[in-house]
Amino acid sequence: MRIRRIYLIILVGLVVVGVVVLSINKQQSNSTGVMTTKIVRQDLWNIVSGTGQIKPKTYVNVGANSFGRITRLTVKEGDRVTKGEVVATVESVEAEASVDAQKAAISAAGADIASYVAAEETAKANVNRAKADLEQKSQDWERARELYAAGILAKQDFDAKKEAYDADAALLSQMAAAFSQARAQTDSARGHLQTQVANLHVNQDMLDKTIAIAPFNSVVTNLPVREGETVVTGIQNTEGSTLMTLADLSIMTAEVKVDETDIVNVQIGQSAEVTVDAIPGKVFKGHVTLIGDQALLRSTGMATLRSTTGTEEAKDFKVTVTLDSPSNELRPGLSATAAITTAHKNNVLALPIQAIIPYNPESDNAPYNDQHRNGDSVQAASSSSKVAVNLEPVQGVFVVENAEGKPHTQFVHVTTGITSATEIEVTSGLNEGQEIVIGPFKVLRDLKSNVLVKCDVVKPLSVDGSS
Repeated sequence: MRIRRIYLIILVGLVVVGVVVLSINKQQSNSTGVMTTKIVRQDLWNIVSGTGQIKPKTYVNVGANSFGRITRLTVKEGDRVTKGEVVATVESVEAEASVDAQKAAISAAGADIASYVAAEETAKANVNRAKADLEQKSQDWERARELYAAGILAKQDFDAKKEAYDADAALLSQMAAAFSQARAQTDSARGHLQTQVANLHVNQDMLDKTIAIAPFNSVVTNLPVREGETVVTGIQNTEGSTLMTLADLSIMTAEVKVDETDIVNVQIGQSAEVTVDAIPGKVFKGHVTLIGDQALLRSTGMATLRSTTGTEEAKDFKVTVTLDSPSNELRPGLSATAAITTAHKNNVLALPIQAIIPYNPESDNAPYNDQHRNGDSVQAASSSSKVAVNLEPVQGVFVVENAEGKPHTQFVHVTTGITSATEIEVTSGLNEGQEIVIGPFKVLRDLKSNVLVKCDVVKPLSVDGSS
């Protein structure tokens, strides 16, 4: 009797367990499997990336300023040079001859000026002597007039004194004219000398252009020519017109291209981290120092204002990041990637970006999908009638609520802030610790409110990116 009672109790227990299992299985069969995570606080960084190359901030292509054969190269690629140092010379026979000839002409002009000055001094002395003679003749004539008036002097003598006075007056005028002429000749010679000096400056400039001088302390980063080759003056970067490239490697930059959709977030002074393909595992700190004003066509790199075609295509903007502590390992032209921090917030509520969906809670809890558009009017079918619903989707997430032990979804409208690569800031609508649906995508895009779910909890990422 006692054994039968034990068997009965066991049987009843098995029946109860079976009923519970069947109930759970039935409930789970009506549930939708989803992946969820908890809302946590973490630090967020909004990062904009761009690719480009390493460039020195200051560099110059030293071009050929005269036509001729390279007679001397005093440097080789990789050498350091100082400001004012001669780095190359081009044959200068004609230019040197022109300078020497002009210097000789200036010396001759100087000698001519000296002779003209002497002639001018002689003419001035003659003027002074003529003035003295005229003064004497004037006094003699005055006494002759008095004597002639008194009847003492004969008229013949009186006329002789007057003629002597008139002759000296004419001689003074002649001497004054000769002095003016001598002075004019001196001034003319001085003018010719200035012309010769100006011509010497021109010829000296032509001679100086046969000598290439370093404009600042720098390193020779490119030397495409050799001694004996002939160089020509021409357009920059034309073959045969560039002697070498000098660069100041003490200040290095990363010149990168940023997509047009991200450039509005980039500002001068923002911090950046630069990585170089040739130096793996090393990160260079820097900051934005230049943002280009013109869009560059991605296919050609040409500025849009210079493009003659009206083809619409992807565009980039040039951004220059100056490195705070450049390394000797860096070389101009190395491929680089810059990660620019455009926004940063500490300890904010954040959730995975994929959890955010556009949704219309008023359209029979139907999610916003590809068949629905803003402003479209669709017919929501019911058992008795069709009611037009104007879909106005809002941004939000599905929160998992657990009422009476039955986890189900509930759509919540949220407002957001900055975004990182995988996370987005939540500024309102959610609280820390709430459980939200983050996938799978196929389920999330068709999910509705008040749907029973079976949760597969995904541990949220920590601040350092580990789960």
